[in-house]
Amino acid sequence: MTMEIADGIACQLLALGGDVFNVKIVPPGWIYLELTQSYLATWLENLAIAQTENDGKIIISEPSRQNLASENLANLFTIQYAHARCCSWVLLAHREELLKLTTTSLHYPELWQLEFPQPIPWLTQDNQLRLNQPAETYLIAILVQIVDDLMCSDASKKMNWQKAARELSQALENFFSQCRIWGEVKIASPELAQARLGLVMATGRLLRFLLLEKLVSSAPLEL
Repeated sequence: MTMEIADGIACQLLALGGDVFNVKIVPPGWIYLELTQSYLATWLENLAIAQTENDGKIIISEPSRQNLASENLANLFTIQYAHARCCSWVLLAHREELLKLTTTSLHYPELWQLEFPQPIPWLTQDNQLRLNQPAETYLIAILVQIVDDLMCSDASKKMNWQKAARELSQALENFFSQCRIWGEVKIASPELAQARLGLVMATGRLLRFLLLEKLVSSAPLEL
């Protein structure tokens, strides 16, 4: 009976959002939801490439400043360094023509727009996400969690944003150490290199938002 109820709920969920998530039922009646590969690719594209309004502000969520007087800012440099490293890698990729930024957005990470590739090749020909290494999937999971917390007003009020930014910086460092972009990968698998750069762009953009809007600090391009 429990499995039959779960199956009925799963059918309704698929009817409402079958293009957004996959549904799996396991005994005794648990329902697991997983974002589809194509939806996750679209989400990453929107995060990596700035979506702006007329005033040029990034659209992620409504920024809300908090009093940081009691916060421990000892690790702030680590977060700023991670952001600066993202910027330097993207600009290096632009110089090496692995990707091409528009001239007007070149020196403004919050407004980065790509002329090439469009879109970023997140998916393989089989419509599977290229980023499937543990360090890549973990970094994506952290990105999803932080954006989810930003969009949820109740969670946002309770969040330790410095801790969240530090965890994102650490996940990025692990990604850099485990996943190559240059050398053989750039030559043999340029689409994979571009997808990884897209992940770097998405991470840098979110780090910048956290530094400016949540930690009320600066987000330098280089250190």
